[in-house]
Amino acid sequence: MDYNLSAIVAIDRNGAIGKQGQLLCHLPADMRHFKETTMGHSIVMGRKTFESFPNGALPGRQNIVVTRNRGYQPQGVTVVHSIDEALAAATMPGEVFVIGGAEIYCATFDTLTTIYLTVIDHEFEGADAHFPRIDLRRWTIVDRSDHPADERNPYPFAFMTLRRKKAVTHTK
Repeated sequence: MDYNLSAIVAIDRNGAIGKQGQLLCHLPADMRHFKETTMGHSIVMGRKTFESFPNGALPGRQNIVVTRNRGYQPQGVTVVHSIDEALAAATMPGEVFVIGGAEIYCATFDTLTTIYLTVIDHEFEGADAHFPRIDLRRWTIVDRSDHPADERNPYPFAFMTLRRKKAVTHTK
């Protein structure tokens, strides 16, 4: 079965994605976008990303957690010990989404076909986790929508969809 490996991520102007194991800020519009985009798909994440979820596994998706810890067995997730195992374990139809953290994004970056990118128009002090640098010569922006700050979303942001210019096809 062929599938596309995609990443979904929110970054600030400097490519930062997190600070001390947490998201940089709370943007309800981005949370809604994340949920709508990943619902019904397999999502791949590192252990620390999974442990940052306040209510455990995200419903309506196959949660796949990559960890080096062989004894790690949280409820409601598929635990694997490598990216290859994660991709082999993905059973939901369509795209497989990488959702973080930085180490998992770096390990999969060269094989991504699509990036669903939220760019927050702000620089967050003290950020300690970053997304790999995106070379726009290798990607095509196929969709972009800009959004001003509002009463619920404290920073202006843009939703962008990037596709790799030379697609990578994955086969299971």
